[in-house]
Amino acid sequence: MLVDDNPADNEYHSIVISTAGVCDQIKIAYDGVEAISYLIKAGDQNQGEDFPRPDIIYLDINMPRMNGFEFLNEYSKLDENLKSKVMIIMLTTSLNPDDHTRALTYKEVAEFENKPLSVSMVKQVVEKYF
Repeated sequence: MLVDDNPADNEYHSIVISTAGVCDQIKIAYDGVEAISYLIKAGDQNQGEDFPRPDIIYLDINMPRMNGFEFLNEYSKLDENLKSKVMIIMLTTSLNPDDHTRALTYKEVAEFENKPLSVSMVKQVVEKYF
């Protein structure tokens, strides 16, 4: 799942993930609100086929409505079965070391990476965590 408000980034990252050949589907949410809503639906047995649970969430920091850190705050409140086996990778243009440090204070965040995503980055995450 890509959580990013930039359509161009989402298109490029979708191509990269597809090229890596590591998943069947790529879901996109344009902000944290959409992403939380999606995850709740993914946990609903009646909607599970339309909303498969993501294995990896690539999360941007700067987004409207609910940014990446606000998403993490709301995500941490979700039921544990909605979060199980989901890896969150912060994927951002931020070069601010405080963002890096802050992101890794969340137990749910596995990695902090700078855009753009590459095939090798995707494969490394899959090899490391799956």
